[in-house]
Amino acid sequence: QVQLVESGGGLVQAGDSLRLSCTASGRTFSGDAMGWFRQAPGKEREFVAAIRWDDGSTYYADSLKGRFTVSKDNAKNTVYLQMNSLKPEDTAAYYCAAGPPDTVVTVTTSQRWVGSWGQGTQVTVSS
Repeated sequence: QVQLVESGGGLVQAGDSLRLSCTASGRTFSGDAMGWFRQAPGKEREFVAAIRWDDGSTYYADSLKGRFTVSKDNAKNTVYLQMNSLKPEDTAAYYCAAGPPDTVVTVTTSQRWVGSWGQGTQVTVSS
């Protein structure tokens, strides 16, 4: 059983930065990936970024490249999402995602590679 706990959301102004954290427990992470999706009110959940646990390969939604950075700390079983130059359209609930235990996944923008979800953390960007 995997538990994912996010933190770091909040209310910020346009142009500000935030860093989200997601700490995983209950598993080892060799050969799989973790990442972030977001869901705005009335919209579908969309892929934001992901990172492969073993070699650190990163994946981003095209529209967010250059503003968002995903990183990890293996020792802390934690993945981070650094969000810079935030815009009102970045307002959403941000969900941590992890691939199934002990499974090498193909990271795509779909949710098919996700085995576990966090509870979500709200990010609100005011104009």
